Amino acid sequence: MMDLTRSLLHLPMCLRYQAEHTTRSIRIVSKMKTYSIALIPGDGIGPAVTEAAWQVVEAVARGADFTVHATRLPWSCDHYLETGAMMPEDGVEILRGRDAILLGAVGWPRKVPDSISLHGLLLPIRKAFRQYANIRPHRLLPGVEGPLRKSEFDILCVRENTEGEYSGAGGRVHQGTEDEVAVETAIFTRKGVERILRFGFEQARRRRGKLASVTKSNAQRHSMVFWDEVTHELAREYSDVEVTSYHIDAMAARMVMAPETLDVVVASNLFGDVLTDLGAAIQGGLGFAASANLNPDRSTLSMFEPVHGSAPDIAHLGIANPIAAIWSASMMLDHLGETDAAARIMQAIEAITARGMGTVPGEHKTDDITRAVLTALH
Repeated sequence: MMDLTRSLLHLPMCLRYQAEHTTRSIRIVSKMKTYSIALIPGDGIGPAVTEAAWQVVEAVARGADFTVHATRLPWSCDHYLETGAMMPEDGVEILRGRDAILLGAVGWPRKVPDSISLHGLLLPIRKAFRQYANIRPHRLLPGVEGPLRKSEFDILCVRENTEGEYSGAGGRVHQGTEDEVAVETAIFTRKGVERILRFGFEQARRRRGKLASVTKSNAQRHSMVFWDEVTHELAREYSDVEVTSYHIDAMAARMVMAPETLDVVVASNLFGDVLTDLGAAIQGGLGFAASANLNPDRSTLSMFEPVHGSAPDIAHLGIANPIAAIWSASMMLDHLGETDAAARIMQAIEAITARGMGTVPGEHKTDDITRAVLTALH
């Protein structure tokens, strides 16, 4: 590049301008970032919605200063039936070094028990890459009618994602006998509870300054009382954030009766799982349920997925709503620092839902919704 720059000094003025312009173009191309994304389409409607989301990502990248490269991985219940595992033994190493994971859906209960598909793929990935913050936005997109009479709400649910009730600690003894015993132990560490709450406080500080911490400390006298205590300790560091503690049943009622009063909601793995499905319901259905499994310190990769499940009953009908997957892809680009591209995708989604496209389950084909988003991008 230095030799090319020096040679410009010996060119006539008109040629020098052209050469300088070419040099700048070369420099721009050389600085273009390429993101390596692992695509795990998974089961059921997963392949269809993942392909839709990836088409949108590729389209928005063409108009930006970055490129994307996909590595498609066939890890799924079919893969389990063929190999005896949801993913290879070195699956985590295969993923390591990618910039992000875009996941479709995992699970096909008629083929493989959910306990196997979940513990064989999703949970190992979340734990291996310390994706301890699961975030799910809940708001009504333009043109979408939720089941509530209220429409003005914007909730960010933050779910602890690597321990708690889904730790997998426990076991069964005397199986198949009248003396059978099953023990499931929830694991709550100070490190795990503090870091997810701190993440929630930081999100509230960036948004409207309100944090709702959800437990069931009146019944669970050890783990949930511990969670409440850590919440109160951290609240002293975040005096600018309004903190309220709720029991899980009271929070479920509030999300239905007064969702507009909520900003950031933080909960344990199980409680967050339940509340975010309720959040999806009030925002119009699972077709709009986007999510991110984040490693907030970015020391490892994060994973992005719609949380509507694999929907085996409609898997081959071509009517799955890809908006949740496309929204998740927007969250992925935002996390990677491509905020303008992420915003463009959300603007395109909102433009088509405002016209009624994708707002009624089954009314439009997956491909039609995808084409509408692509058109809106341009």
